[in-house]
Amino acid sequence: METVISTKNNRKLILTAAGVLAFGVAAYGLGRVYPPLGPSAGTIAPAERYVSPQVTDADVQLGDTSVPELMQTDAFELMVHDPNFRALAASPGFKAVANQPQVLAAILANPREFAAAAQNPKAFDSLARAAQQAASFAPQAHQTSAALLSAIASHQDAMTSFANHPDAFAVIAGNPSAFSSFASNASAFRDAVSKAAADARFASNAAAFQRLASDNAAMKAINMDPSVFSAIAANAAVFKGLSGQPSSLAAAVKSAAAAAHQLQSAGISNAALNSIAANSAAFSMLANQPKALDAIAGHWQAFAGLAGHPAALQAILANGSAFGNFANSANAFRDAASKAAADARLANNAAAFRQLAGDNAAMRAISMDPGVFKAISANAMVFAGIANNANLLNPKLIAAVGQNASAFSSLASNASQLSSAAHSLQALDAHSMIASASAAKALDAQASQAVLNNPQVFAAMMSSPKAFNSVSQSSAAVASLAANQKAWAAIAAQPNLAALAANPSFSAALNQAGVSQAASQSHSN
Repeated sequence: METVISTKNNRKLILTAAGVLAFGVAAYGLGRVYPPLGPSAGTIAPAERYVSPQVTDADVQLGDTSVPELMQTDAFELMVHDPNFRALAASPGFKAVANQPQVLAAILANPREFAAAAQNPKAFDSLARAAQQAASFAPQAHQTSAALLSAIASHQDAMTSFANHPDAFAVIAGNPSAFSSFASNASAFRDAVSKAAADARFASNAAAFQRLASDNAAMKAINMDPSVFSAIAANAAVFKGLSGQPSSLAAAVKSAAAAAHQLQSAGISNAALNSIAANSAAFSMLANQPKALDAIAGHWQAFAGLAGHPAALQAILANGSAFGNFANSANAFRDAASKAAADARLANNAAAFRQLAGDNAAMRAISMDPGVFKAISANAMVFAGIANNANLLNPKLIAAVGQNASAFSSLASNASQLSSAAHSLQALDAHSMIASASAAKALDAQASQAVLNNPQVFAAMMSSPKAFNSVSQSSAAVASLAANQKAWAAIAAQPNLAALAANPSFSAALNQAGVSQAASQSHSN
């Protein structure tokens, strides 16, 4: 079977069914082929581009061309003709999700986990409520995660061995100074733990320590790394804070060890781990869009300058193609920013751009690397998909990426490893959050258990707790997540399509293209 597709330049390309989506990926500029959306992804009917004169004030603001520009992309044209996507768009709850780009981005970063959680609407609602209840503890939890990752990075085997015996570990974590002397004498720990009932430090849970003593592999790992006790003592406040929740302590340590292993094996330095863990939501966002991560790694100093002004950065990322010409003249950008009200690209955020223009350090970094605008323009759709979360791009995280630029660029090309590291960090964050919120009695047992069962989903919900609470109240939206796992996962597996779906203009573009209405009518008939 052959399909004729019109490109931006009105050229006709004849593709076999199997090659249709490959064309879309290549045309979009990713340079690699991803699996199709589903078995019938190649059956795309011949079509002209959508050019609708009926864009309403509700869909776009004055001077905003984001909707028609998105509709002109090859990725959008291919997506809206794909039968599997149209089936997803026909589900009654799809619009409730698609109308919230931050929610959609979080789902596409964890499609299987969200689909699994949605199978139990009550548990899904518990997760959403827990995210709202724990939101105020996010800063504290991020600090805990960062400290844990730093402490565990050099003691993975010993820490994991302790985590395999959570009750014994909780005793050590609850009183680190009492065990710090074992840092210089591992044999003494082996002897003491084998006679736990006779030692006041162990006697409160002698049975748990006896189980640890009988675990030869665990004792060997601890014996080979006695300095693990010093690491625990050096972070006493963090470990004490987790000691009241043995299961969360163990899960957090295991997640931290997994994340450390994945990042270290990619060549990421231990010094960068703290910044990554403290900004896990941003790292997860970039892990879902590796081209953005690669671009930031290559232009990190300019990005760090922009990140200090999140409102201006959001405006640039949301309309990246309009800023591409500044790549040829950094002075032109400085002039435009200083007179932002007179430039249509900057006028809606004039105050933010004037502040950026007055930041000499930031402007110096941008002036030394105007190519940052070319990188953003070349990946305009990808950056538009993360624009709403531009405030997450902490300058410290960007600096950590830049100081490990080669490693991050390499990691960006390894989707599996990148995703695994992000998921481990999400789990670490979730377990840190449980401990912090539970200690303050902000989470009940039911909510805590829901989080323990779905740590990645909970961590993702923390990015937009109010929005997810709204989605959880829509039975149709939850049902759409549960019933369309393959379709969600297929979109997520292709970063260009995931970026397209997470674009703030996506829902409006679907409406103008008639996809949502047509799909819904087809579904009802």
